[in-house]
Amino acid sequence: MLIIAQHGEIFIILACLFGFFMAWGVGANDVANAMGTSVGSKAITIKQAILIAVIFEFLGAWLAGGEVTNTIRKGIIDPELLQDDPQLLVYGMLAALLAAGTWLLVASMKGWPVSTTHSIVGAIVGFAVAGLGPATVDWGAVGKIAASWVVSPLLAGTIGFVLFKSVHHLIFEDDNPFTAAKRYVPGYVFLVGFIVSMVTLTKGLSHVGLDLTFNQSLLLSILLGLVIMGIGLIMQRRIKFEHNTNDHFGYANVERVFGVLMIFTACAMAFAHGSNDVANAVGPLAAVISVVQTGGEIGGSALVPWWVLVLGGSGIVVGLVTYGHKVIATVGTGITELTPSRGFAATLAAATTVVLASGTGLPISTTHTLVGAILGVGLARGMAALNLRVIGTIAMSWLITLPAGAGLAILFFFMFKGMFG
Repeated sequence: MLIIAQHGEIFIILACLFGFFMAWGVGANDVANAMGTSVGSKAITIKQAILIAVIFEFLGAWLAGGEVTNTIRKGIIDPELLQDDPQLLVYGMLAALLAAGTWLLVASMKGWPVSTTHSIVGAIVGFAVAGLGPATVDWGAVGKIAASWVVSPLLAGTIGFVLFKSVHHLIFEDDNPFTAAKRYVPGYVFLVGFIVSMVTLTKGLSHVGLDLTFNQSLLLSILLGLVIMGIGLIMQRRIKFEHNTNDHFGYANVERVFGVLMIFTACAMAFAHGSNDVANAVGPLAAVISVVQTGGEIGGSALVPWWVLVLGGSGIVVGLVTYGHKVIATVGTGITELTPSRGFAATLAAATTVVLASGTGLPISTTHTLVGAILGVGLARGMAALNLRVIGTIAMSWLITLPAGAGLAILFFFMFKGMFG
């Protein structure tokens, strides 16, 4: 308790700095994944992707980021076991932020799309096992998180596969694909608006002072979905059929209609990503603030202060703007060739999986989810459509992430313990 009373302000300043650094890493690495499909399919430019991400990542983090933050903050270590030594939790969370941020910096420089969730969970487990003993880790919670890393790419891959098959059946196999695209795409736009609205309203808005019942959320989500569908219809009307001698079936025109849809899925993916992955940066930060402000009490159910979510959202935005382009290239063009219709199926599948997980408080990996969705869409076209060498590199970087995060966290934990006593 004495150490916290002595160095409380320093701990909070360090936590804010490391939290921002970690959020920067999330922006540089993970947001690039979220935007990769849209840029790779040439539906939007890099500049447009950054603008969309800046707005919707921030809104996702601020409006719907609270639920997962609690899992990162209190779900992995049992805080009750640290009642006598609250400063150890502070050292550990600082170490976890610094370790995960450092690993993300390395991965982003290499252009590897790694999991920020892996990085932070690995770091927290690493410091807990080395510094506090294996008994302090809630292995059941870690097992659940680990299972979600397998389930999320499978779920996203399946949804992506089904969505792309439905697009193929309803639109590309039609006698007039362009007319069919204009008929069915508004329905897909409604789906994007409805899913994201539904999960946000049912789970995420209590800290902004909005508590809605399930039926109210359902009604509002349908209305929001219809509004977004209306905007989509207005944008779609501007697309006129262009004759092209090389394109007998008019598929290029269909892809232009899907280009409109990709703008909406990019917004949805950015929002979903902000809501799930801001927790990786602000969960440990919120834990440090809670311990310092209560004078060393652990396990208090303090609400995450709004400015912490704003700090996390800002860090994510800065990371994307300064360093996001490298990972965008890997995800957007490396795994399989993406067109707007394929990119749409992959992005909506990933966004759906992420918002569902965010709603249930499971910190899943956006990276795994999105790569799983792209693989699902690629498989719908046959194995030959996939670049197995790039997939192998991505899988390797995933395997290294957990031990890298854990090892760095152990190193930093003992460093802080030595510095503050």
